[in-house]
Amino acid sequence: MANHESDPAAPAEAASLDSLGYEQARDELIDVVRRLEAGGSSLEESLALWERGEELARVCRRWLDGARARLDAALAAQNAQERGEGGGSREEEKISQEEVEN
Repeated sequence: MANHESDPAAPAEAASLDSLGYEQARDELIDVVRRLEAGGSSLEESLALWERGEELARVCRRWLDGARARLDAALAAQNAQERGEGGGSREEEKISQEEVEN
C-alpha cells in the first residue's frame, strides 16, 4: 500500500480532494475504475489507484449526502408551508360555513 506519511504529495492530494466538485470527483473515479479494469498496472500502481478511487468515492458520497440533506430540508420546509396554508384555508372554510348557517 502507498505510505502517505512519507509521501510529500499526500497533503496536497488531500487538499485537492476537498476542493473537487462532485462531477470532477465522479469523472476521475470513472477513469480510475477504467484503468483498474484494463489491468496491466503493477501491484503497487493498482493499490495506489484503488486508494485514490476510495478517496474519490468518499468525496462523491459527501456531495450526495449534502445534496440529499438540502433536498430533505427543502421538502420539509415546503410541507410545513403547505400544512400552514392548508390549516388556514380549512379554518376560513369553517368560519364561512358558520356565517352561512347564522
